[in-house]
Amino acid sequence: MVIPAIDILGGRCVRLTQGDYENPTIYADDPVEVARGFAAAGAKRVHVVDLDAARGSASNRPVITKMLALPGIQVQVAGGVRTAETVAGLLEVGAQWVVMATAAVRDPHLFEHCAIQHPGRVLAALDVRDNKAAVGGWLDTDPVSIGALVGRWEFLPLAGIIVTSIERDGTMSGPDLQTLARVRKMTKLELEYSGGVTSVEDLHRVRAAGADAVILGKALYEGRIKLEQALAT
Repeated sequence: MVIPAIDILGGRCVRLTQGDYENPTIYADDPVEVARGFAAAGAKRVHVVDLDAARGSASNRPVITKMLALPGIQVQVAGGVRTAETVAGLLEVGAQWVVMATAAVRDPHLFEHCAIQHPGRVLAALDVRDNKAAVGGWLDTDPVSIGALVGRWEFLPLAGIIVTSIERDGTMSGPDLQTLARVRKMTKLELEYSGGVTSVEDLHRVRAAGADAVILGKALYEGRIKLEQALAT
């Protein structure tokens, strides 16, 4: 499955390079229209990240709520999902899945509770930098090993794990197949991969390394890959 990404900062559709908030590239003023365009191109799911909520500075919930009302497309929402109330609230207003990152790493009891309360609706984000999990909007890393985290998540009723290579994110330098393949050996859960995918060939390589889905961002916005072409791969 190919899942286009929409990152929202200050109400706009942007992309960051390696999670750098200081130099965002703005692609559109209306993320809802971007989602509508992806749906028209044939996407069945979009990955929406509230970058303001991820770093705890604000929230783009009104924009995301409008996006959730669009027909014909399902939405997985990430960014600042750190309480049971946030998980339940997003699901109630129409999110098909919610993504927990910092909470999945640093609050295992909360994460387990949310996964059990909403089976098949919660995704764990494994954001990897220097072989460690990044948290807090990628502004910090956690000392717990990747293997320990995946082992903790393996037996929860999750929708899957999103593996993101931060060093490759937004660089269009090719996917981190080594990290993806390593995580694939650790778990039977569904895996989504994000980071550095630039071409149709990269899509094939990511699939061969064990991903069940790929999240595309900058490559779509920069025209390196046409969404229709990716969906047909």
